[in-house]
Amino acid sequence: MASLEPRSLTTAYDPSQVEHRIYQYWESGGFFEPTGDRNGKGPFSIVMPPPNVTGSLHIGHAWDNTLQDIIVRYKRLVGFDTLWVPGTDHAGIATQARVEKALREENGPSRHELGRDAFIEKVWAWKEQYGNTITNQVRALGASCDWSRQRFTMDEGLSTAVREVFVSLYEKGLMYRGNRIINWCPRCGTALSDIEVEHVEQDGQLYHIAYPLVGGTGEVVIATTRPETMFADVAVAVHPDDSRYQHLVGQEVRLPLTNRTIPLIADSYVEADFGTGCLKITPAHDPNDFEVGERHDLPKLQCIDADGRLNALTGSYQGLTREEARTKVAADLEAGGWLRQIETIHHAVGHCSRCDTVVEPFLSDQWFVRMQPLAEQALRALDNGEVRFIPERFEKVFVHWLTNVRDWCVSRQLWWGHRIPAWYCGDCGEITVSRDTPVECEHCQSHNIEQDEDVLDTWFSSALWPFSTMGWPIETEDFKRYYPTSALVTGYDILFFWVARMVFTGLEFTGRMPFADVVLHGLIRAADGRKMSKSLGNGVDPMEVIDRYGADSLRFMLATGSAPGSDQRFHWERVESSRNFLNKLWNAARFVLMNLPDDGVVQEIDRKQLQLTDRWILHRLAETVEETTRSLERYDFGEAGRALYDFTWDDFCDWYIEFSKLSLYGADEGAKAQTRAVLVYVLRQLLCLLHPLVPFITEEIWQAIPGTEGALITATWPGGLEQWKDAEAAKQISVVQEAVRSLRNLRQEMDLPPSRQITVVARTASAESTQLVSATRPYLMRFGNIAELDVSEQAEAPEYAVTVVVSGIELFVPLAGLVDIDAERQRLAQEVSRLTSEVDRAEKKLGNPKFVEKAPADVVDSERTKLADYQAKLAAVRERLRALEQPGP
Repeated sequence: MASLEPRSLTTAYDPSQVEHRIYQYWESGGFFEPTGDRNGKGPFSIVMPPPNVTGSLHIGHAWDNTLQDIIVRYKRLVGFDTLWVPGTDHAGIATQARVEKALREENGPSRHELGRDAFIEKVWAWKEQYGNTITNQVRALGASCDWSRQRFTMDEGLSTAVREVFVSLYEKGLMYRGNRIINWCPRCGTALSDIEVEHVEQDGQLYHIAYPLVGGTGEVVIATTRPETMFADVAVAVHPDDSRYQHLVGQEVRLPLTNRTIPLIADSYVEADFGTGCLKITPAHDPNDFEVGERHDLPKLQCIDADGRLNALTGSYQGLTREEARTKVAADLEAGGWLRQIETIHHAVGHCSRCDTVVEPFLSDQWFVRMQPLAEQALRALDNGEVRFIPERFEKVFVHWLTNVRDWCVSRQLWWGHRIPAWYCGDCGEITVSRDTPVECEHCQSHNIEQDEDVLDTWFSSALWPFSTMGWPIETEDFKRYYPTSALVTGYDILFFWVARMVFTGLEFTGRMPFADVVLHGLIRAADGRKMSKSLGNGVDPMEVIDRYGADSLRFMLATGSAPGSDQRFHWERVESSRNFLNKLWNAARFVLMNLPDDGVVQEIDRKQLQLTDRWILHRLAETVEETTRSLERYDFGEAGRALYDFTWDDFCDWYIEFSKLSLYGADEGAKAQTRAVLVYVLRQLLCLLHPLVPFITEEIWQAIPGTEGALITATWPGGLEQWKDAEAAKQISVVQEAVRSLRNLRQEMDLPPSRQITVVARTASAESTQLVSATRPYLMRFGNIAELDVSEQAEAPEYAVTVVVSGIELFVPLAGLVDIDAERQRLAQEVSRLTSEVDRAEKKLGNPKFVEKAPADVVDSERTKLADYQAKLAAVRERLRALEQPGP
């Protein structure tokens, strides 16, 4: 097992000098590999959602991998036999496009000139040269996955799994070839999955076109954004119950600009109250129209070809692009008297995510998975509670999608990918689907067979990821031990595209749900709330963040901003705040180490020798362990991070370290030894708690603590700290904290410098509260900077004193001698006047109905917040003035 050279902590924390060195130590030491069932906890496994081999780490990847790493590191510390399988996706369209672009830039041959085999060799060479970019970036983030088990969706074993699933589905009648509507990119020349289509909001036109009735007078008016598709119209549909058109059902209308007539039909798909209530039916160019056409046995005419240009069906418009044809058709409709209106609208238009071309709904011969039987199986498993969604609300969304699922188009017109294992016979025309490459047609035994040119959708192979990465269809040791996986962490935006497909393939081919928990996070948005995109130029490169602030700062920002299933916004200020938090932890650790004895030996904690502050910090540690553990168990990373932030920054650094100086710099060697013991003990426990979120800095500090053995990554998660629970100590120190904060606020309000000592008279309500003040006197006097503290149940209020109330104890601070009473009265009177004016102004503004009703909601809310703030300040200033206007409160 690898080890690090002992190091002392530098004056300032520099992540660039720590993170790479620490990661090499972990990876070379085999710390990421499963340990076996040494602790009896059993296995805990996760598979990494495979990023595209062409890609670079983006901020969404960073968030996703950070959350996975938090879970894995936590489970490893708890004692589970953890396995996190990393890998990459071959990204069919993106990778092929990248290599084709490289060939063009080199003025080399096109892929068609190269031929399929030579081109595929080029792609593999490109993958070997550039495919490790994103995995190296995942390493820089600190991901503790087992790189010895790294997989690629086109590895030999995974390819075997893909072919087995395809053939098995075909044999079960769940895979078929059919002529159906798919998403088509005219530029890329391939079908697209839904996730490869980006819907962009843009302005457009809605054309209202009259279709004259045949054999009489009258017309029906349809509305469409795509008049160029009207050449492929085969019907006009109305709702069966629409009284405006019931008498026309069965008649025919004449299609403008053509000599064709088409029927007017009734179908419940039409919304009677939307638009004119008449819908043009174009089955070959609209997925919903396709379903209507199937129900009514309508023909499927195509007027747009695969290159996005109009074809011979359109007559004189043949050869025009879709955009050119739209302009010309609209002009000709207007000239012919058929165009009734052009309405400007704002709508979502699908674009290819790779080349930004407008996607065409296209009728094409493709391979499809029959989804209904698979979806029904998944729904039964959900009813049986075989998977849990976090947050739970996404289960309803998931069920809705499965209930309304359509058949899945899995073929792509590419060369890079898993080639479809189907061979077509040139003699009998039949299809042979086989696990092994056949030499003859299985139907007529002809040798005149050719394999399908297409490849499978990238999502087809990634749907098998949880079990194909474990060795399936072979029942390997990993498959037997680590499948089903324990959790899946991913964004809610691919709930349907990936999560659903893993669910039904896992159930169909292994008989088990592929994961127990589905943990869904949101999207990272820009600071203004908009979605990050290349076109807006508002994206954030996580590697830039790591270079500037370190991986731990990025991780802590992402973790503390997490709420299950919710989006978060990226703010550079939050990264800086995380960096400041790490610096605070670093400086606290240096303080602890600098105050250890020269030999570094620290005594064990002796419970009998503990002081009040020691008992309090150990109590808060026990509470923080419980809260952090509870939050991580329910995947609430944000709450875990906030609990650790509060304990680290407030309790440990701001309070306990200051408390500890009383002993460390005092003469009592026994108290000093116990304080050292508590400091080291709490620091070690705190490093364990923080390690899943900020692994680099915690490992570096851990290695610097004298007497610490082994790596923090394999230490033991804190637990069993109930022995340190001490409610009485917590109560007493809370009084100290409340009193000190109140006195510091008072100093600020009275413009008294922190260094100026004050006198305090405490009037207690009972013997118990008297004892409480007496027990905490050293801390009150030290941290409240109190020169004299008198405590009594019968204490009289001094003249010209201001009062603060702490847990029922009245603390009087005489102002005589501290401030010029007359000058202070004058100043406070002026402040009362100013604040009264502000309150009056705000009340008058909010009392104006026109302002409240017409102003933006955020402006009104802001004004209400100002009013509440002014009122609170006015009350406080009046109280201060009252104390100075007469002797004694």
